[in-house]
Amino acid sequence: MLLEGKTVVVSGVGQGLGHQVAAAVVRDGGNAVLGARTEAVLAKAAETLDPDGGHVAWHVTDIEDERQCDALAALARERFGRIDALVQVAAVDRHFGGLQDADFDAWQQVLQVNLLGSLRMTRACLPALRERGGAVVFIGTQSAVAAPTQVRQAAYAASKGALTSAMYSLARELGPDRIRVNTVLPGWMWGPPVQGFVAMTARTENVPEAEVLGRLTARTALPDLATDGDVAEAAVFLASDRARAITGQSLLVNAGELMR
Repeated sequence: MLLEGKTVVVSGVGQGLGHQVAAAVVRDGGNAVLGARTEAVLAKAAETLDPDGGHVAWHVTDIEDERQCDALAALARERFGRIDALVQVAAVDRHFGGLQDADFDAWQQVLQVNLLGSLRMTRACLPALRERGGAVVFIGTQSAVAAPTQVRQAAYAASKGALTSAMYSLARELGPDRIRVNTVLPGWMWGPPVQGFVAMTARTENVPEAEVLGRLTARTALPDLATDGDVAEAAVFLASDRARAITGQSLLVNAGELMR
């Protein structure tokens, strides 16, 4: 199996991408150590993913809190003896708008979580990762390299763009310890958030949901949007030994909407 015997810390485990990443880790033979801010969500995810409890552990984690990040990393070592990869999913992605109407206090919060929180969680895992090498996988966004036309999320795009820039520096810094650092850049990703967007837009405009979805797929080379599961598969690949020579890279998972 792709992750047999490996331990992967997954931050930001909710109903969407984080859950799919954790599910893929367990499916591929790994141990998943889950972090999120809500205890009930974590407990439900653990029960769903691994009813016997042999391959999943969890700890309530707000990545703005360094002690909580340290505690999640410590749990991974205590429970499974190692950390082989971190997949950093946790993010604030519900702040909308551009510069003209910017609330910079809100922007600061987005940057605090998406950039500094991601780096804080990464640093917490470094002592364990340095023991035998491993991987850090950030979840970015296509919006960091090409602004979407349907919604305006300048703060989110800027925070994820900064994280991608930090990824290049980290790949150089941590490479000598055989720690690889990469970013997955999803485009429109069919899962709970995008499903909600499609439903809301359809209600607002009084049109069928299929029409709203069709506007999104009209922009892609493939006829279907990538799903949360598709993005999770890319993240798990980058976390695995099959990507042992890949570092400092940004991988678009977007059904061909943007090609670079």
